[in-house]
Amino acid sequence: MKMGPATVVLVHGAWHGAWCWERVVERLTAASVPTIAVDLPGHGADDGPFGDLHVDAARVRQALGAVAGPVVLVGHSYGGAVITEVGDHPAVSELVYLAALALDAGETCGSAAAGEAAIAAFDHSGRPDLGAGFIPGPGGTVTLEPTVATAALYNDCDPDTVAWALARLGPQPLVTLQQEPAAIAWRSRPSTYVVCSSDMAIHPDLQRHLAKRCTVQVEWGTGHSPFLSRPDLVADLLVNDAQRHAR
Repeated sequence: MKMGPATVVLVHGAWHGAWCWERVVERLTAASVPTIAVDLPGHGADDGPFGDLHVDAARVRQALGAVAGPVVLVGHSYGGAVITEVGDHPAVSELVYLAALALDAGETCGSAAAGEAAIAAFDHSGRPDLGAGFIPGPGGTVTLEPTVATAALYNDCDPDTVAWALARLGPQPLVTLQQEPAAIAWRSRPSTYVVCSSDMAIHPDLQRHLAKRCTVQVEWGTGHSPFLSRPDLVADLLVNDAQRHAR
């Protein structure tokens, strides 16, 4: 007998924190879907030291271990690398990659985003250069210059939302974008990839390439941050997934 929907565990991307899921969490809670938005080490409300990709994955593994019942594990952007490493946890029933880096063995976030295929085959005209907005900081971290962050991450968000998000962005350890995941969970778990076709941070054609690795592909006409611009789309997808994997 099914007792209730699966728990949705949300993993943010680079420079963000659990705060970025606020509008989605509100909608999932209203739909009676249990939800956990994880702060990776040093991000959001977590005041501990930063980690690398593997430390970030360990933080999510800890969250998964505290959940009773099945989990829909969601990763946005860099968070896709994190859920790729940790998503073979026994609690995970499905992976959801939201404009995310669904890496394969031997790949890093940096190599996937700037690899030979992306440079040679994809049209980058009119797109902001995310790397040009990197501002080096202490301890091997980088922050994002606000104008570049706005153009790349929030191109379809209203001005108030953009200001709200920019005020909360923090540093990101550069090493996290240079490491390979220790496991490739999408090979052993059902997975959904959401392509954001107006994304100015991760090229939509790269997303379509990565999406072929997943069980199901969905495409939305949004920018890189639909949890802010279209939280209804994100929540509807996750409510359906959570109900489908009801305990």
